[in-house]
Amino acid sequence: MLPANEIKGVLAFLREAERLKSVIRSGYTSTGRPESTAEHTWRLCLMAMLLADGLGDIDVARLLKICIVHDLGEALHGDVPAVAQVEGDDRAARERADIETLTQSLDDKRRAELLGLWHDYETGASPEGRLAKGLDKLETILQHTQGLNPADFDYAFNLDYGARHTAVHPLVSAIRAELDNDTRARMALQQASGAPH
Repeated sequence: MLPANEIKGVLAFLREAERLKSVIRSGYTSTGRPESTAEHTWRLCLMAMLLADGLGDIDVARLLKICIVHDLGEALHGDVPAVAQVEGDDRAARERADIETLTQSLDDKRRAELLGLWHDYETGASPEGRLAKGLDKLETILQHTQGLNPADFDYAFNLDYGARHTAVHPLVSAIRAELDNDTRARMALQQASGAPH
């Protein structure tokens, strides 16, 4: 049993983290609705769970925890799509500050764990951190190839997006190759329809 103050702290944190359900990303679902950061994170975790046995000697629980917290900082200031990111923007520092704010209600142990997991994702300090980042890129590309996107969607962006992060493991690279083929197929359909790109 947890002490009452820790329970209250966890509940306060979860109430703040709920904001991720309303943070809209640049990708679209297969029905054409903009996806939320929470939805992206859910499928990233599902992907990590399903692929874990093909990733070698990794700490699966740690990988999943990193996936869960990787975009937590977006709860306060939203998602900045990769196509809109600019050189010199210290997004990582802003997200770190946001996570520090979000986790203020947690006890020191839980807060340190979440901050450490997020830091691992940002820096790739462990195999799990590097894999989480690679899988994160794959989930985004998968959504781009599956979503009901606007006619002028820039599929070509996918072909370079996160390339160094998806080269982290042979399985991740193999999935990337499949998704690149899917991207090229979507590009061909877009060109055949005469849509701008």
